[in-house]
Amino acid sequence: QVQLVESGGGLVQPGGSLRLSCAASGFTFSNYVMGWFRQPPGKEREFVAALKWSGGSTYYGDLVKGRFTISRDDAENTVYVQMNSLKSDDTAVYYCAASRIMWGTFATYATSAKYDYWGQGTQVTVSS
Repeated sequence: QVQLVESGGGLVQPGGSLRLSCAASGFTFSNYVMGWFRQPPGKEREFVAALKWSGGSTYYGDLVKGRFTISRDDAENTVYVQMNSLKSDDTAVYYCAASRIMWGTFATYATSAKYDYWGQGTQVTVSS
């Protein structure tokens, strides 16, 4: 059965860093584009980043561009997001997701409806 399990969330001070991981199982990982979304308290889910197969294109939401880096290890079936210079506005539940649309554009991967599988989420709180 398909599983996406996020880890690495927690409490961090403003300006700090965290790395989230998402371990995938139950599907052919290398055949999927992997993405991260987040849902801040009281707000809609928003796009964070997406990455095609290893060495492929990356896409970032405007709010995280230049601070977050997405990467994947197809041998380990894991996708990561390195989050630097964290701000209080980054506080959210972070979700990883997998899309079987291999030849999409930014608009494709920034749309949550284009993803087939989702993890349960991990909480990130940025606060002093």
